Amino acid sequence: MPPRKEPSARQRRLGAELRKLRERAGISGDRAAALLDTDRARISNIESGRLDVTRNRLYMLLREYGCPPGPLFDGLMAMAQESGKGWWDDFKDSLQRRAFDLAELESQATTIRSHESSVVPGLLQTEDYAHAVISSVEKDHRHLDRWVQFRLARQRVLPRLQKYHAVIPESGLRMMVGDAKIMRRQLLRLIEVARLPHVTVQIFPFEKGPYSTFVRSFVLFGGATPELDTLYREHPTSADFIGAENVVADYAAMFDRIAAMALPPVDPDAAPERQAPQSSLSLIQHILYELR
Repeated sequence: MPPRKEPSARQRRLGAELRKLRERAGISGDRAAALLDTDRARISNIESGRLDVTRNRLYMLLREYGCPPGPLFDGLMAMAQESGKGWWDDFKDSLQRRAFDLAELESQATTIRSHESSVVPGLLQTEDYAHAVISSVEKDHRHLDRWVQFRLARQRVLPRLQKYHAVIPESGLRMMVGDAKIMRRQLLRLIEVARLPHVTVQIFPFEKGPYSTFVRSFVLFGGATPELDTLYREHPTSADFIGAENVVADYAAMFDRIAAMALPPVDPDAAPERQAPQSSLSLIQHILYELR
């Protein structure tokens, strides 16, 4: 089978982790090739995600590279077994590669931490809010409908996550997306989702200054082990899937700072009247009142 021209984010990540382990162990590409009875070019293609590696061969490499049994070993073995197929295959006729990579990454994540700098995160959007957001950049009605359907389908991941934590700036709730009715339904949806025990929603208020809006949107996906955590950053025409531990750690620390400065989250166990007076819930309710 010839090397693939466009490896997925998962395939690239698996290859990058193998390269990292090989170099950390001080093993040359030629030695790795000899272990698999192949040539150096095949090892290079495996490490770039352009060729798959069988389960048996991956097991041999991980043992040779000194990767001990445990979450990282198991996580890499699981990544190699993934087919890359899922519900997102139904959209391959109209959407871009990065959209499928995002959906696959969400499906594999155990936790998600999201900082959105301008609007409500996609996993928490109502249908009409999503339609209004996407229509601001997508004018083709056929593609618009597909993007909205895709965004709603991605939300299937939310109930099965161990933890979902979103920090949204106050400006993201006050920006008029669509009309007042759309905004009211979206804010009510936020309150509804925030009451789920595994979901944390915090609002970063104006009074805390512009720090949150200076930080562009990003999402941190928790993997089987911290070494497999992934940073996702979206651009107008592309997206970054970053697995470098130092970069992921920097963004995780940034998220912690933003969360520490934001208002206390909605308490799922407390009645509305028992929530903190200066809380994310009280601010959402205040904005709701202003929309009347």
